[in-house]
Amino acid sequence: MKNPLYPIFLKLHQLEMLIVGAGEVGLEKMSFILKSSPDALITIVAPEIRAEIVDLIEGKDNVRVVQKPFELSDLEGKDLVVAATNIPELNKEVQRAAKERKILVNVADTPALCDFYLGAIVTRGNLKIGISTNGKSPTFAKRFRQVLEETLPHDTGDLLLNLKKIRDKLTGDFNDKVKKLNAITADLLN
Repeated sequence: MKNPLYPIFLKLHQLEMLIVGAGEVGLEKMSFILKSSPDALITIVAPEIRAEIVDLIEGKDNVRVVQKPFELSDLEGKDLVVAATNIPELNKEVQRAAKERKILVNVADTPALCDFYLGAIVTRGNLKIGISTNGKSPTFAKRFRQVLEETLPHDTGDLLLNLKKIRDKLTGDFNDKVKKLNAITADLLN
């Protein structure tokens, strides 16, 4: 079976995200999101908030904590939702309500209820690589991320900045520029 997913990179600092649940799973999702997108606009709703979450978001104006049970009104104005509670019925309620409002939703550990997955991410400066196993094995994605992090040089950011400078100086039409950049970067594969 082919992986039907289409990877996109979201500007989470321009989208409103809701995370329902602030326990172990909520902490994992929050940590992952903020590691890759530290300026993500996030509201967390849960009756109890883990101390680690409070520590993680200390001084972050872009993250808001609302300590109460989930209500349908929490979805108002949200673009993305992550249901991350340890109560499967509540996660399904959040998913149904989000779908009714045409809000994209991720239900932790329940791929069949997800519109999107939070894959593993490798970042080197401006280079960002998303890794997905189509929900089959997050553990493999995590291990593959570790391999890439060990393999990719740390100066990849400098390389990308230099390539941008070269691209900005190129003349000709789109096809000419692509040919020239392909010639310049051909040695990267050797």
